[in-house]
This record gives sequence, C-alpha cells and structure tokens, in this order.
Amino acid sequence: MSRFDYDVVVIGAGINGAGVAQAAAAAGHRVLVLEKTAPAAGTSSKSSKLVHGGLRYLESYEFGLVRESLKERALLLKLAPELVRLQEFCIPVYSTTRRSPLLLRVGLSLYWLCTGFASNGRFNTVPKERWTDLNGLRTDGLRTVFQYRDARTDDAALTRAVLASAQQFDTEVICPAELQSIQLLPGGCELTYRDGSHESSCSTRVLVNAAGPWANEVVQRISPVQAEVPAELVQGAHIELPGTMHGPFFYLESPRDGRAVFVMPRNERVIVGTTETRFTAHPDQVRPLGAEENYLLGVLHHYFPEQRGLTRDDLLDSWAGLRVLPGGVGHAFHKSRETILQRDRSAKPRVLSIYGGKLTTYRTTALKVMRRIAPSLPERVPLASTEVLPLKPAD
Repeated sequence: MSRFDYDVVVIGAGINGAGVAQAAAAAGHRVLVLEKTAPAAGTSSKSSKLVHGGLRYLESYEFGLVRESLKERALLLKLAPELVRLQEFCIPVYSTTRRSPLLLRVGLSLYWLCTGFASNGRFNTVPKERWTDLNGLRTDGLRTVFQYRDARTDDAALTRAVLASAQQFDTEVICPAELQSIQLLPGGCELTYRDGSHESSCSTRVLVNAAGPWANEVVQRISPVQAEVPAELVQGAHIELPGTMHGPFFYLESPRDGRAVFVMPRNERVIVGTTETRFTAHPDQVRPLGAEENYLLGVLHHYFPEQRGLTRDDLLDSWAGLRVLPGGVGHAFHKSRETILQRDRSAKPRVLSIYGGKLTTYRTTALKVMRRIAPSLPERVPLASTEVLPLKPAD
C-alpha cells in the first residue's frame, strides 16, 4: 500500500494514548485516536491522583525510574500549573514501623539527590510540639515525622488536557469507537472499527496499542496472530469519605502488611488508597472489593483514632483501577514499574503495544514509543516539542 490514511493510529485515550498522540502530532504526523468509551475512562481516572517520583521505588533500586519521574514532575509543574501543584506529605515513624527513621532519612536523601538537590526536594522533620496539628494523628509510640513534597493532580483532567494538546495539531479523535480487527500489511496495517452503528476502516503505517489493561485484547485482534506479553493485572482501590482533615497528605505503612497507603485530605473529603489485589476477571468488571474498602478503613482508623466512627456506610465514593505489571512469580508490591514496549518486529514495526506506565512519566513513555516506531514513519516537519507545550484544563 503506497498511501496510508494515517501515520499513527492510537488505540486508547488514557494518559499513555493521549501522550503518544501528542508526541506524534507535535512531530508533524497524521494521527487518529480510537477510544471505546471516553478519555481517561479506565485506569487513568482511577489512580491516587499524584504526580510523584515514586519514593517507594527506591526500595527496589529503581533509581532510573525515580530520576525520570522527578524530572517529569518538575516539568509538569511548569507546563500545567493549573493541573499539577506541589503538595506537602508527612511520613510518621512509630516504634512498630518496619522502616526505621535512619532508612527513611537515607531514602528521602536519595530522593532529594534524584531531584538534583532542587529546593522543592528538601525534606525535614516536624517538631514534636506540632504533632498535635496533624489532623489527630496517633502519637503513642510516635518516634518522628518526616515531611517532604511531591505533587497532586486531577488525573482525568490532566489526560484530557494532553489529548486537547494533541488535537491542536489536528489529531482526530473518534469516541466511542470499538476496534474490530487489525490486518498486518507489508508496510503498515489496516483496521476496522465500529463508530456507533457504522463499521469503518482505515490504514496506518503504525498502530500504537495504548489500551492499558485491555492491551492483550487488542493483540488478539491482529492477523496474522501475534504473541502476547505475559502480564499480570493488579487492582488498586481507593475510598473517599467525608472529613474535615486538612493540610498535608500522609504516606503511611499498613499495620497489616507494611504496604504504602496514602491518606489525602481534599476539599472537605478524605481519599485513602491504594491496594494491590491480583485481578483475573475481565477488565470491564473491575470494582472495589469489600475487603479492600475494609483494609483501607483499617489503615485510616489505625492512624487517626478520631476517624474510627467512619464505616463503609459513610463512603461517598470508591473506585478501582488496574495496573499492568510483568507476569511471573513474586508479590506485586515488589515488581518492577518499568514500562514494556512490545513491537511486532524490530525493523520498521507496524504495531507497538504499551504494557504498564505511570501517570507521571506519560511524556517520556511517549517519546520512547516515538523512537521505537521512527523507522516506520516518513520524514515530517516537527511542529512543536512536548517539553515546552503548555497544558491547560480542557473544556
């Protein structure tokens, strides 16, 4: 096929799909995005709504990922000041806490080092006389309280802003549109999709599969048959409760299993999350489990005795999203968060599938995708760089 309708077709309008569309369009390519429900309808609106470096990833020695995340955090604070804001975090350390004050001090020092010793990367300890100001935080057995800064956002709004940025460079978005089939051709692929009651088709030099938890469903629609990447779906749940807590977010250690759990006061409400539960059903069926809601309530009650009157009946909302992690043995908490980019072939790929990815690093993921698929794309005149494109709330 000598002429293609598009240079790049992206399946999925979550944060990774929006990021790839923005990067490809800014590079001057003809781009189409197909989304089956709505932008950020899946995992990209079900996160902890944080733009962070991944402090806990230091425990698994993922220093490169932390450095990359902190660099992108700094960039997003500049590019999207209405959507991404710095936020104070507190880490209380008790006599029963599994991570010692020395270990946390070393970790926070490394975190600051990874920012290049930026002023907003500094950390300190909260004086003992101020512990009573920490929203009723339990103080019996409390040894110290570290304070540092990361950033918060509205994950769905950030995704929509990135997609809107792509549309400024004439990216087409069809939503809802459900992919039907993908036929590989010598120099690209042809795909069919349903747009409402109509079936349509188009051709593209490269198809980028950014369907998140549904990535292998997209792979299954490719002909000839392609190998799927062994991946594990892990559910993360959050609960939202009424509350008058204010000020810093809290980075806590679950007393049950040592997992990291955030307690985040926002607009007269309190968000608590997240969990890590293996998920084996269809991604469309993801829902918070009663056991997860109780687990998160247990963490809140343990650290904030004044909140013990809150029960599942008081929940204002709860949600669950799915992370895509490498398959195989091992606890999800300790598995790598590195993103896997799978191509159908190394020379001039026709399909690239994204497995995993973080909200914070969507832009660098998109740039890595563009480097992988560059041999398949024609020379175009770049229109902009995503490193300087401002992001504003979309209508």
